[in-house]
Amino acid sequence: MASRSIARHIATLRNFYGHLNEKGALDADPTAHLAAPRQWQSLPKYLNKKQIDDLLAACDGSKPQGLRDRAMLEFLYATGLRVSELCQVRISEIERNMGIVRVVGKGNKHRIVPVGKSALAAVERYLGDGRPRLLKGRASPYLFVTNRGGAMSRQGFWMLLGAYGKKAGIFHNLTPHVLRHTFATHLLEGGADLRSLQSMLGHADISTTQIYTHVVRSRLRRTVDEHHPRA
Repeated sequence: MASRSIARHIATLRNFYGHLNEKGALDADPTAHLAAPRQWQSLPKYLNKKQIDDLLAACDGSKPQGLRDRAMLEFLYATGLRVSELCQVRISEIERNMGIVRVVGKGNKHRIVPVGKSALAAVERYLGDGRPRLLKGRASPYLFVTNRGGAMSRQGFWMLLGAYGKKAGIFHNLTPHVLRHTFATHLLEGGADLRSLQSMLGHADISTTQIYTHVVRSRLRRTVDEHHPRA
């Protein structure tokens, strides 16, 4: 078994024997000195720049849904928001002139995230043509809406992202978190500092953000192996 599977089994056994001890069914806990295996942190999946371009090109700009989906994908890649945060963005929270969005994240914590010009342009096209055609005269405070007039749901966005991933020929099980990882990885590769990235991602602890440094290190390793004459 993999170390993660072993750790899950050990945790289950500890809970089980702890319950038996509480009930008085056992005098001693046989799992008290059972050591869990060391778990290696897996590197997050992320897309390269060509895959991002292919994913965005898969949206049909002649349809309101396509304009919305392109805007959502551009926005997600530009900001690194969590999917729940993306779906709950309100029009009033975007300062298009300043190029920022105010985000309400986990624990009701507020943060400000910059939005790139390409994402803002996609949002403008969506607001000018796609969103009115989806709402059909109805009102909604949310930026990204469905043809029923409500906010896009997490599950709905997962489904459409998976469909676009297959259409663009990207690996299976493409998730919103992969785009969040892509945002973080590309920023670090471009020279962003870890503290700024932590602030934009809304991580309470910088140790959560530090996993992306491992991604960049693995890229450096491959670069040396591929290009150094004596690698």
